[in-house]
Amino acid sequence: MAKVLVLYYSSYGHIESMAQAVAEGAQQGGADVDIMRVPELVPEDVMDASGYKKDQAAPVAKPADLARYDAVIFGTPTRFGMMASQMKNFLDQCGSLWANGSLVGKVGGVFTSTGTQHGGQEATLLNFHTVLLHFGFVVSGLPYSFTGQTRMDEITGGTPYGASTIAGADNSRQPSDNELDGARFQGEHIAKLAAKLAG
Repeated sequence: MAKVLVLYYSSYGHIESMAQAVAEGAQQGGADVDIMRVPELVPEDVMDASGYKKDQAAPVAKPADLARYDAVIFGTPTRFGMMASQMKNFLDQCGSLWANGSLVGKVGGVFTSTGTQHGGQEATLLNFHTVLLHFGFVVSGLPYSFTGQTRMDEITGGTPYGASTIAGADNSRQPSDNELDGARFQGEHIAKLAAKLAG
């Protein structure tokens, strides 16, 4: 049985919801799954003033945790076409994992959220893939065998580079059923890949 970590950062709960769906999919793929989050960097008074979602149940990860898994699926909102600084700060602390080759050959994937349809989803996912390749991950996206990517009857996230959702400019839109299905599909797909590589 593959061990999968879903590691995320979420300001307003959109990525947290997607992380739960990714984990459900990975469990359906036969994996033993944990959900963790990276530490917050924003001061508490700023979080309160900005309406951040503070009641997130997932425990906070440490860099060394990543080495215990066969696959890590990362979730981050977009910040100007790149990952959030909280996620980047966490990854910047993983130098010893890089130096020791601790993540080489593990499966890695990414999912994201933006405020608008064209707000940098694909740029964020592709930028994140660069980091995963430096660590030696085998990178997996969201294959077009998830047919929800080709829907034209609704506004929806979903890219071949990873699952995604659109939060809306005011963060009021929650992940749609199709977007959550994409997240589950990616989780299951990566879990099955990790099981094959681990076997």
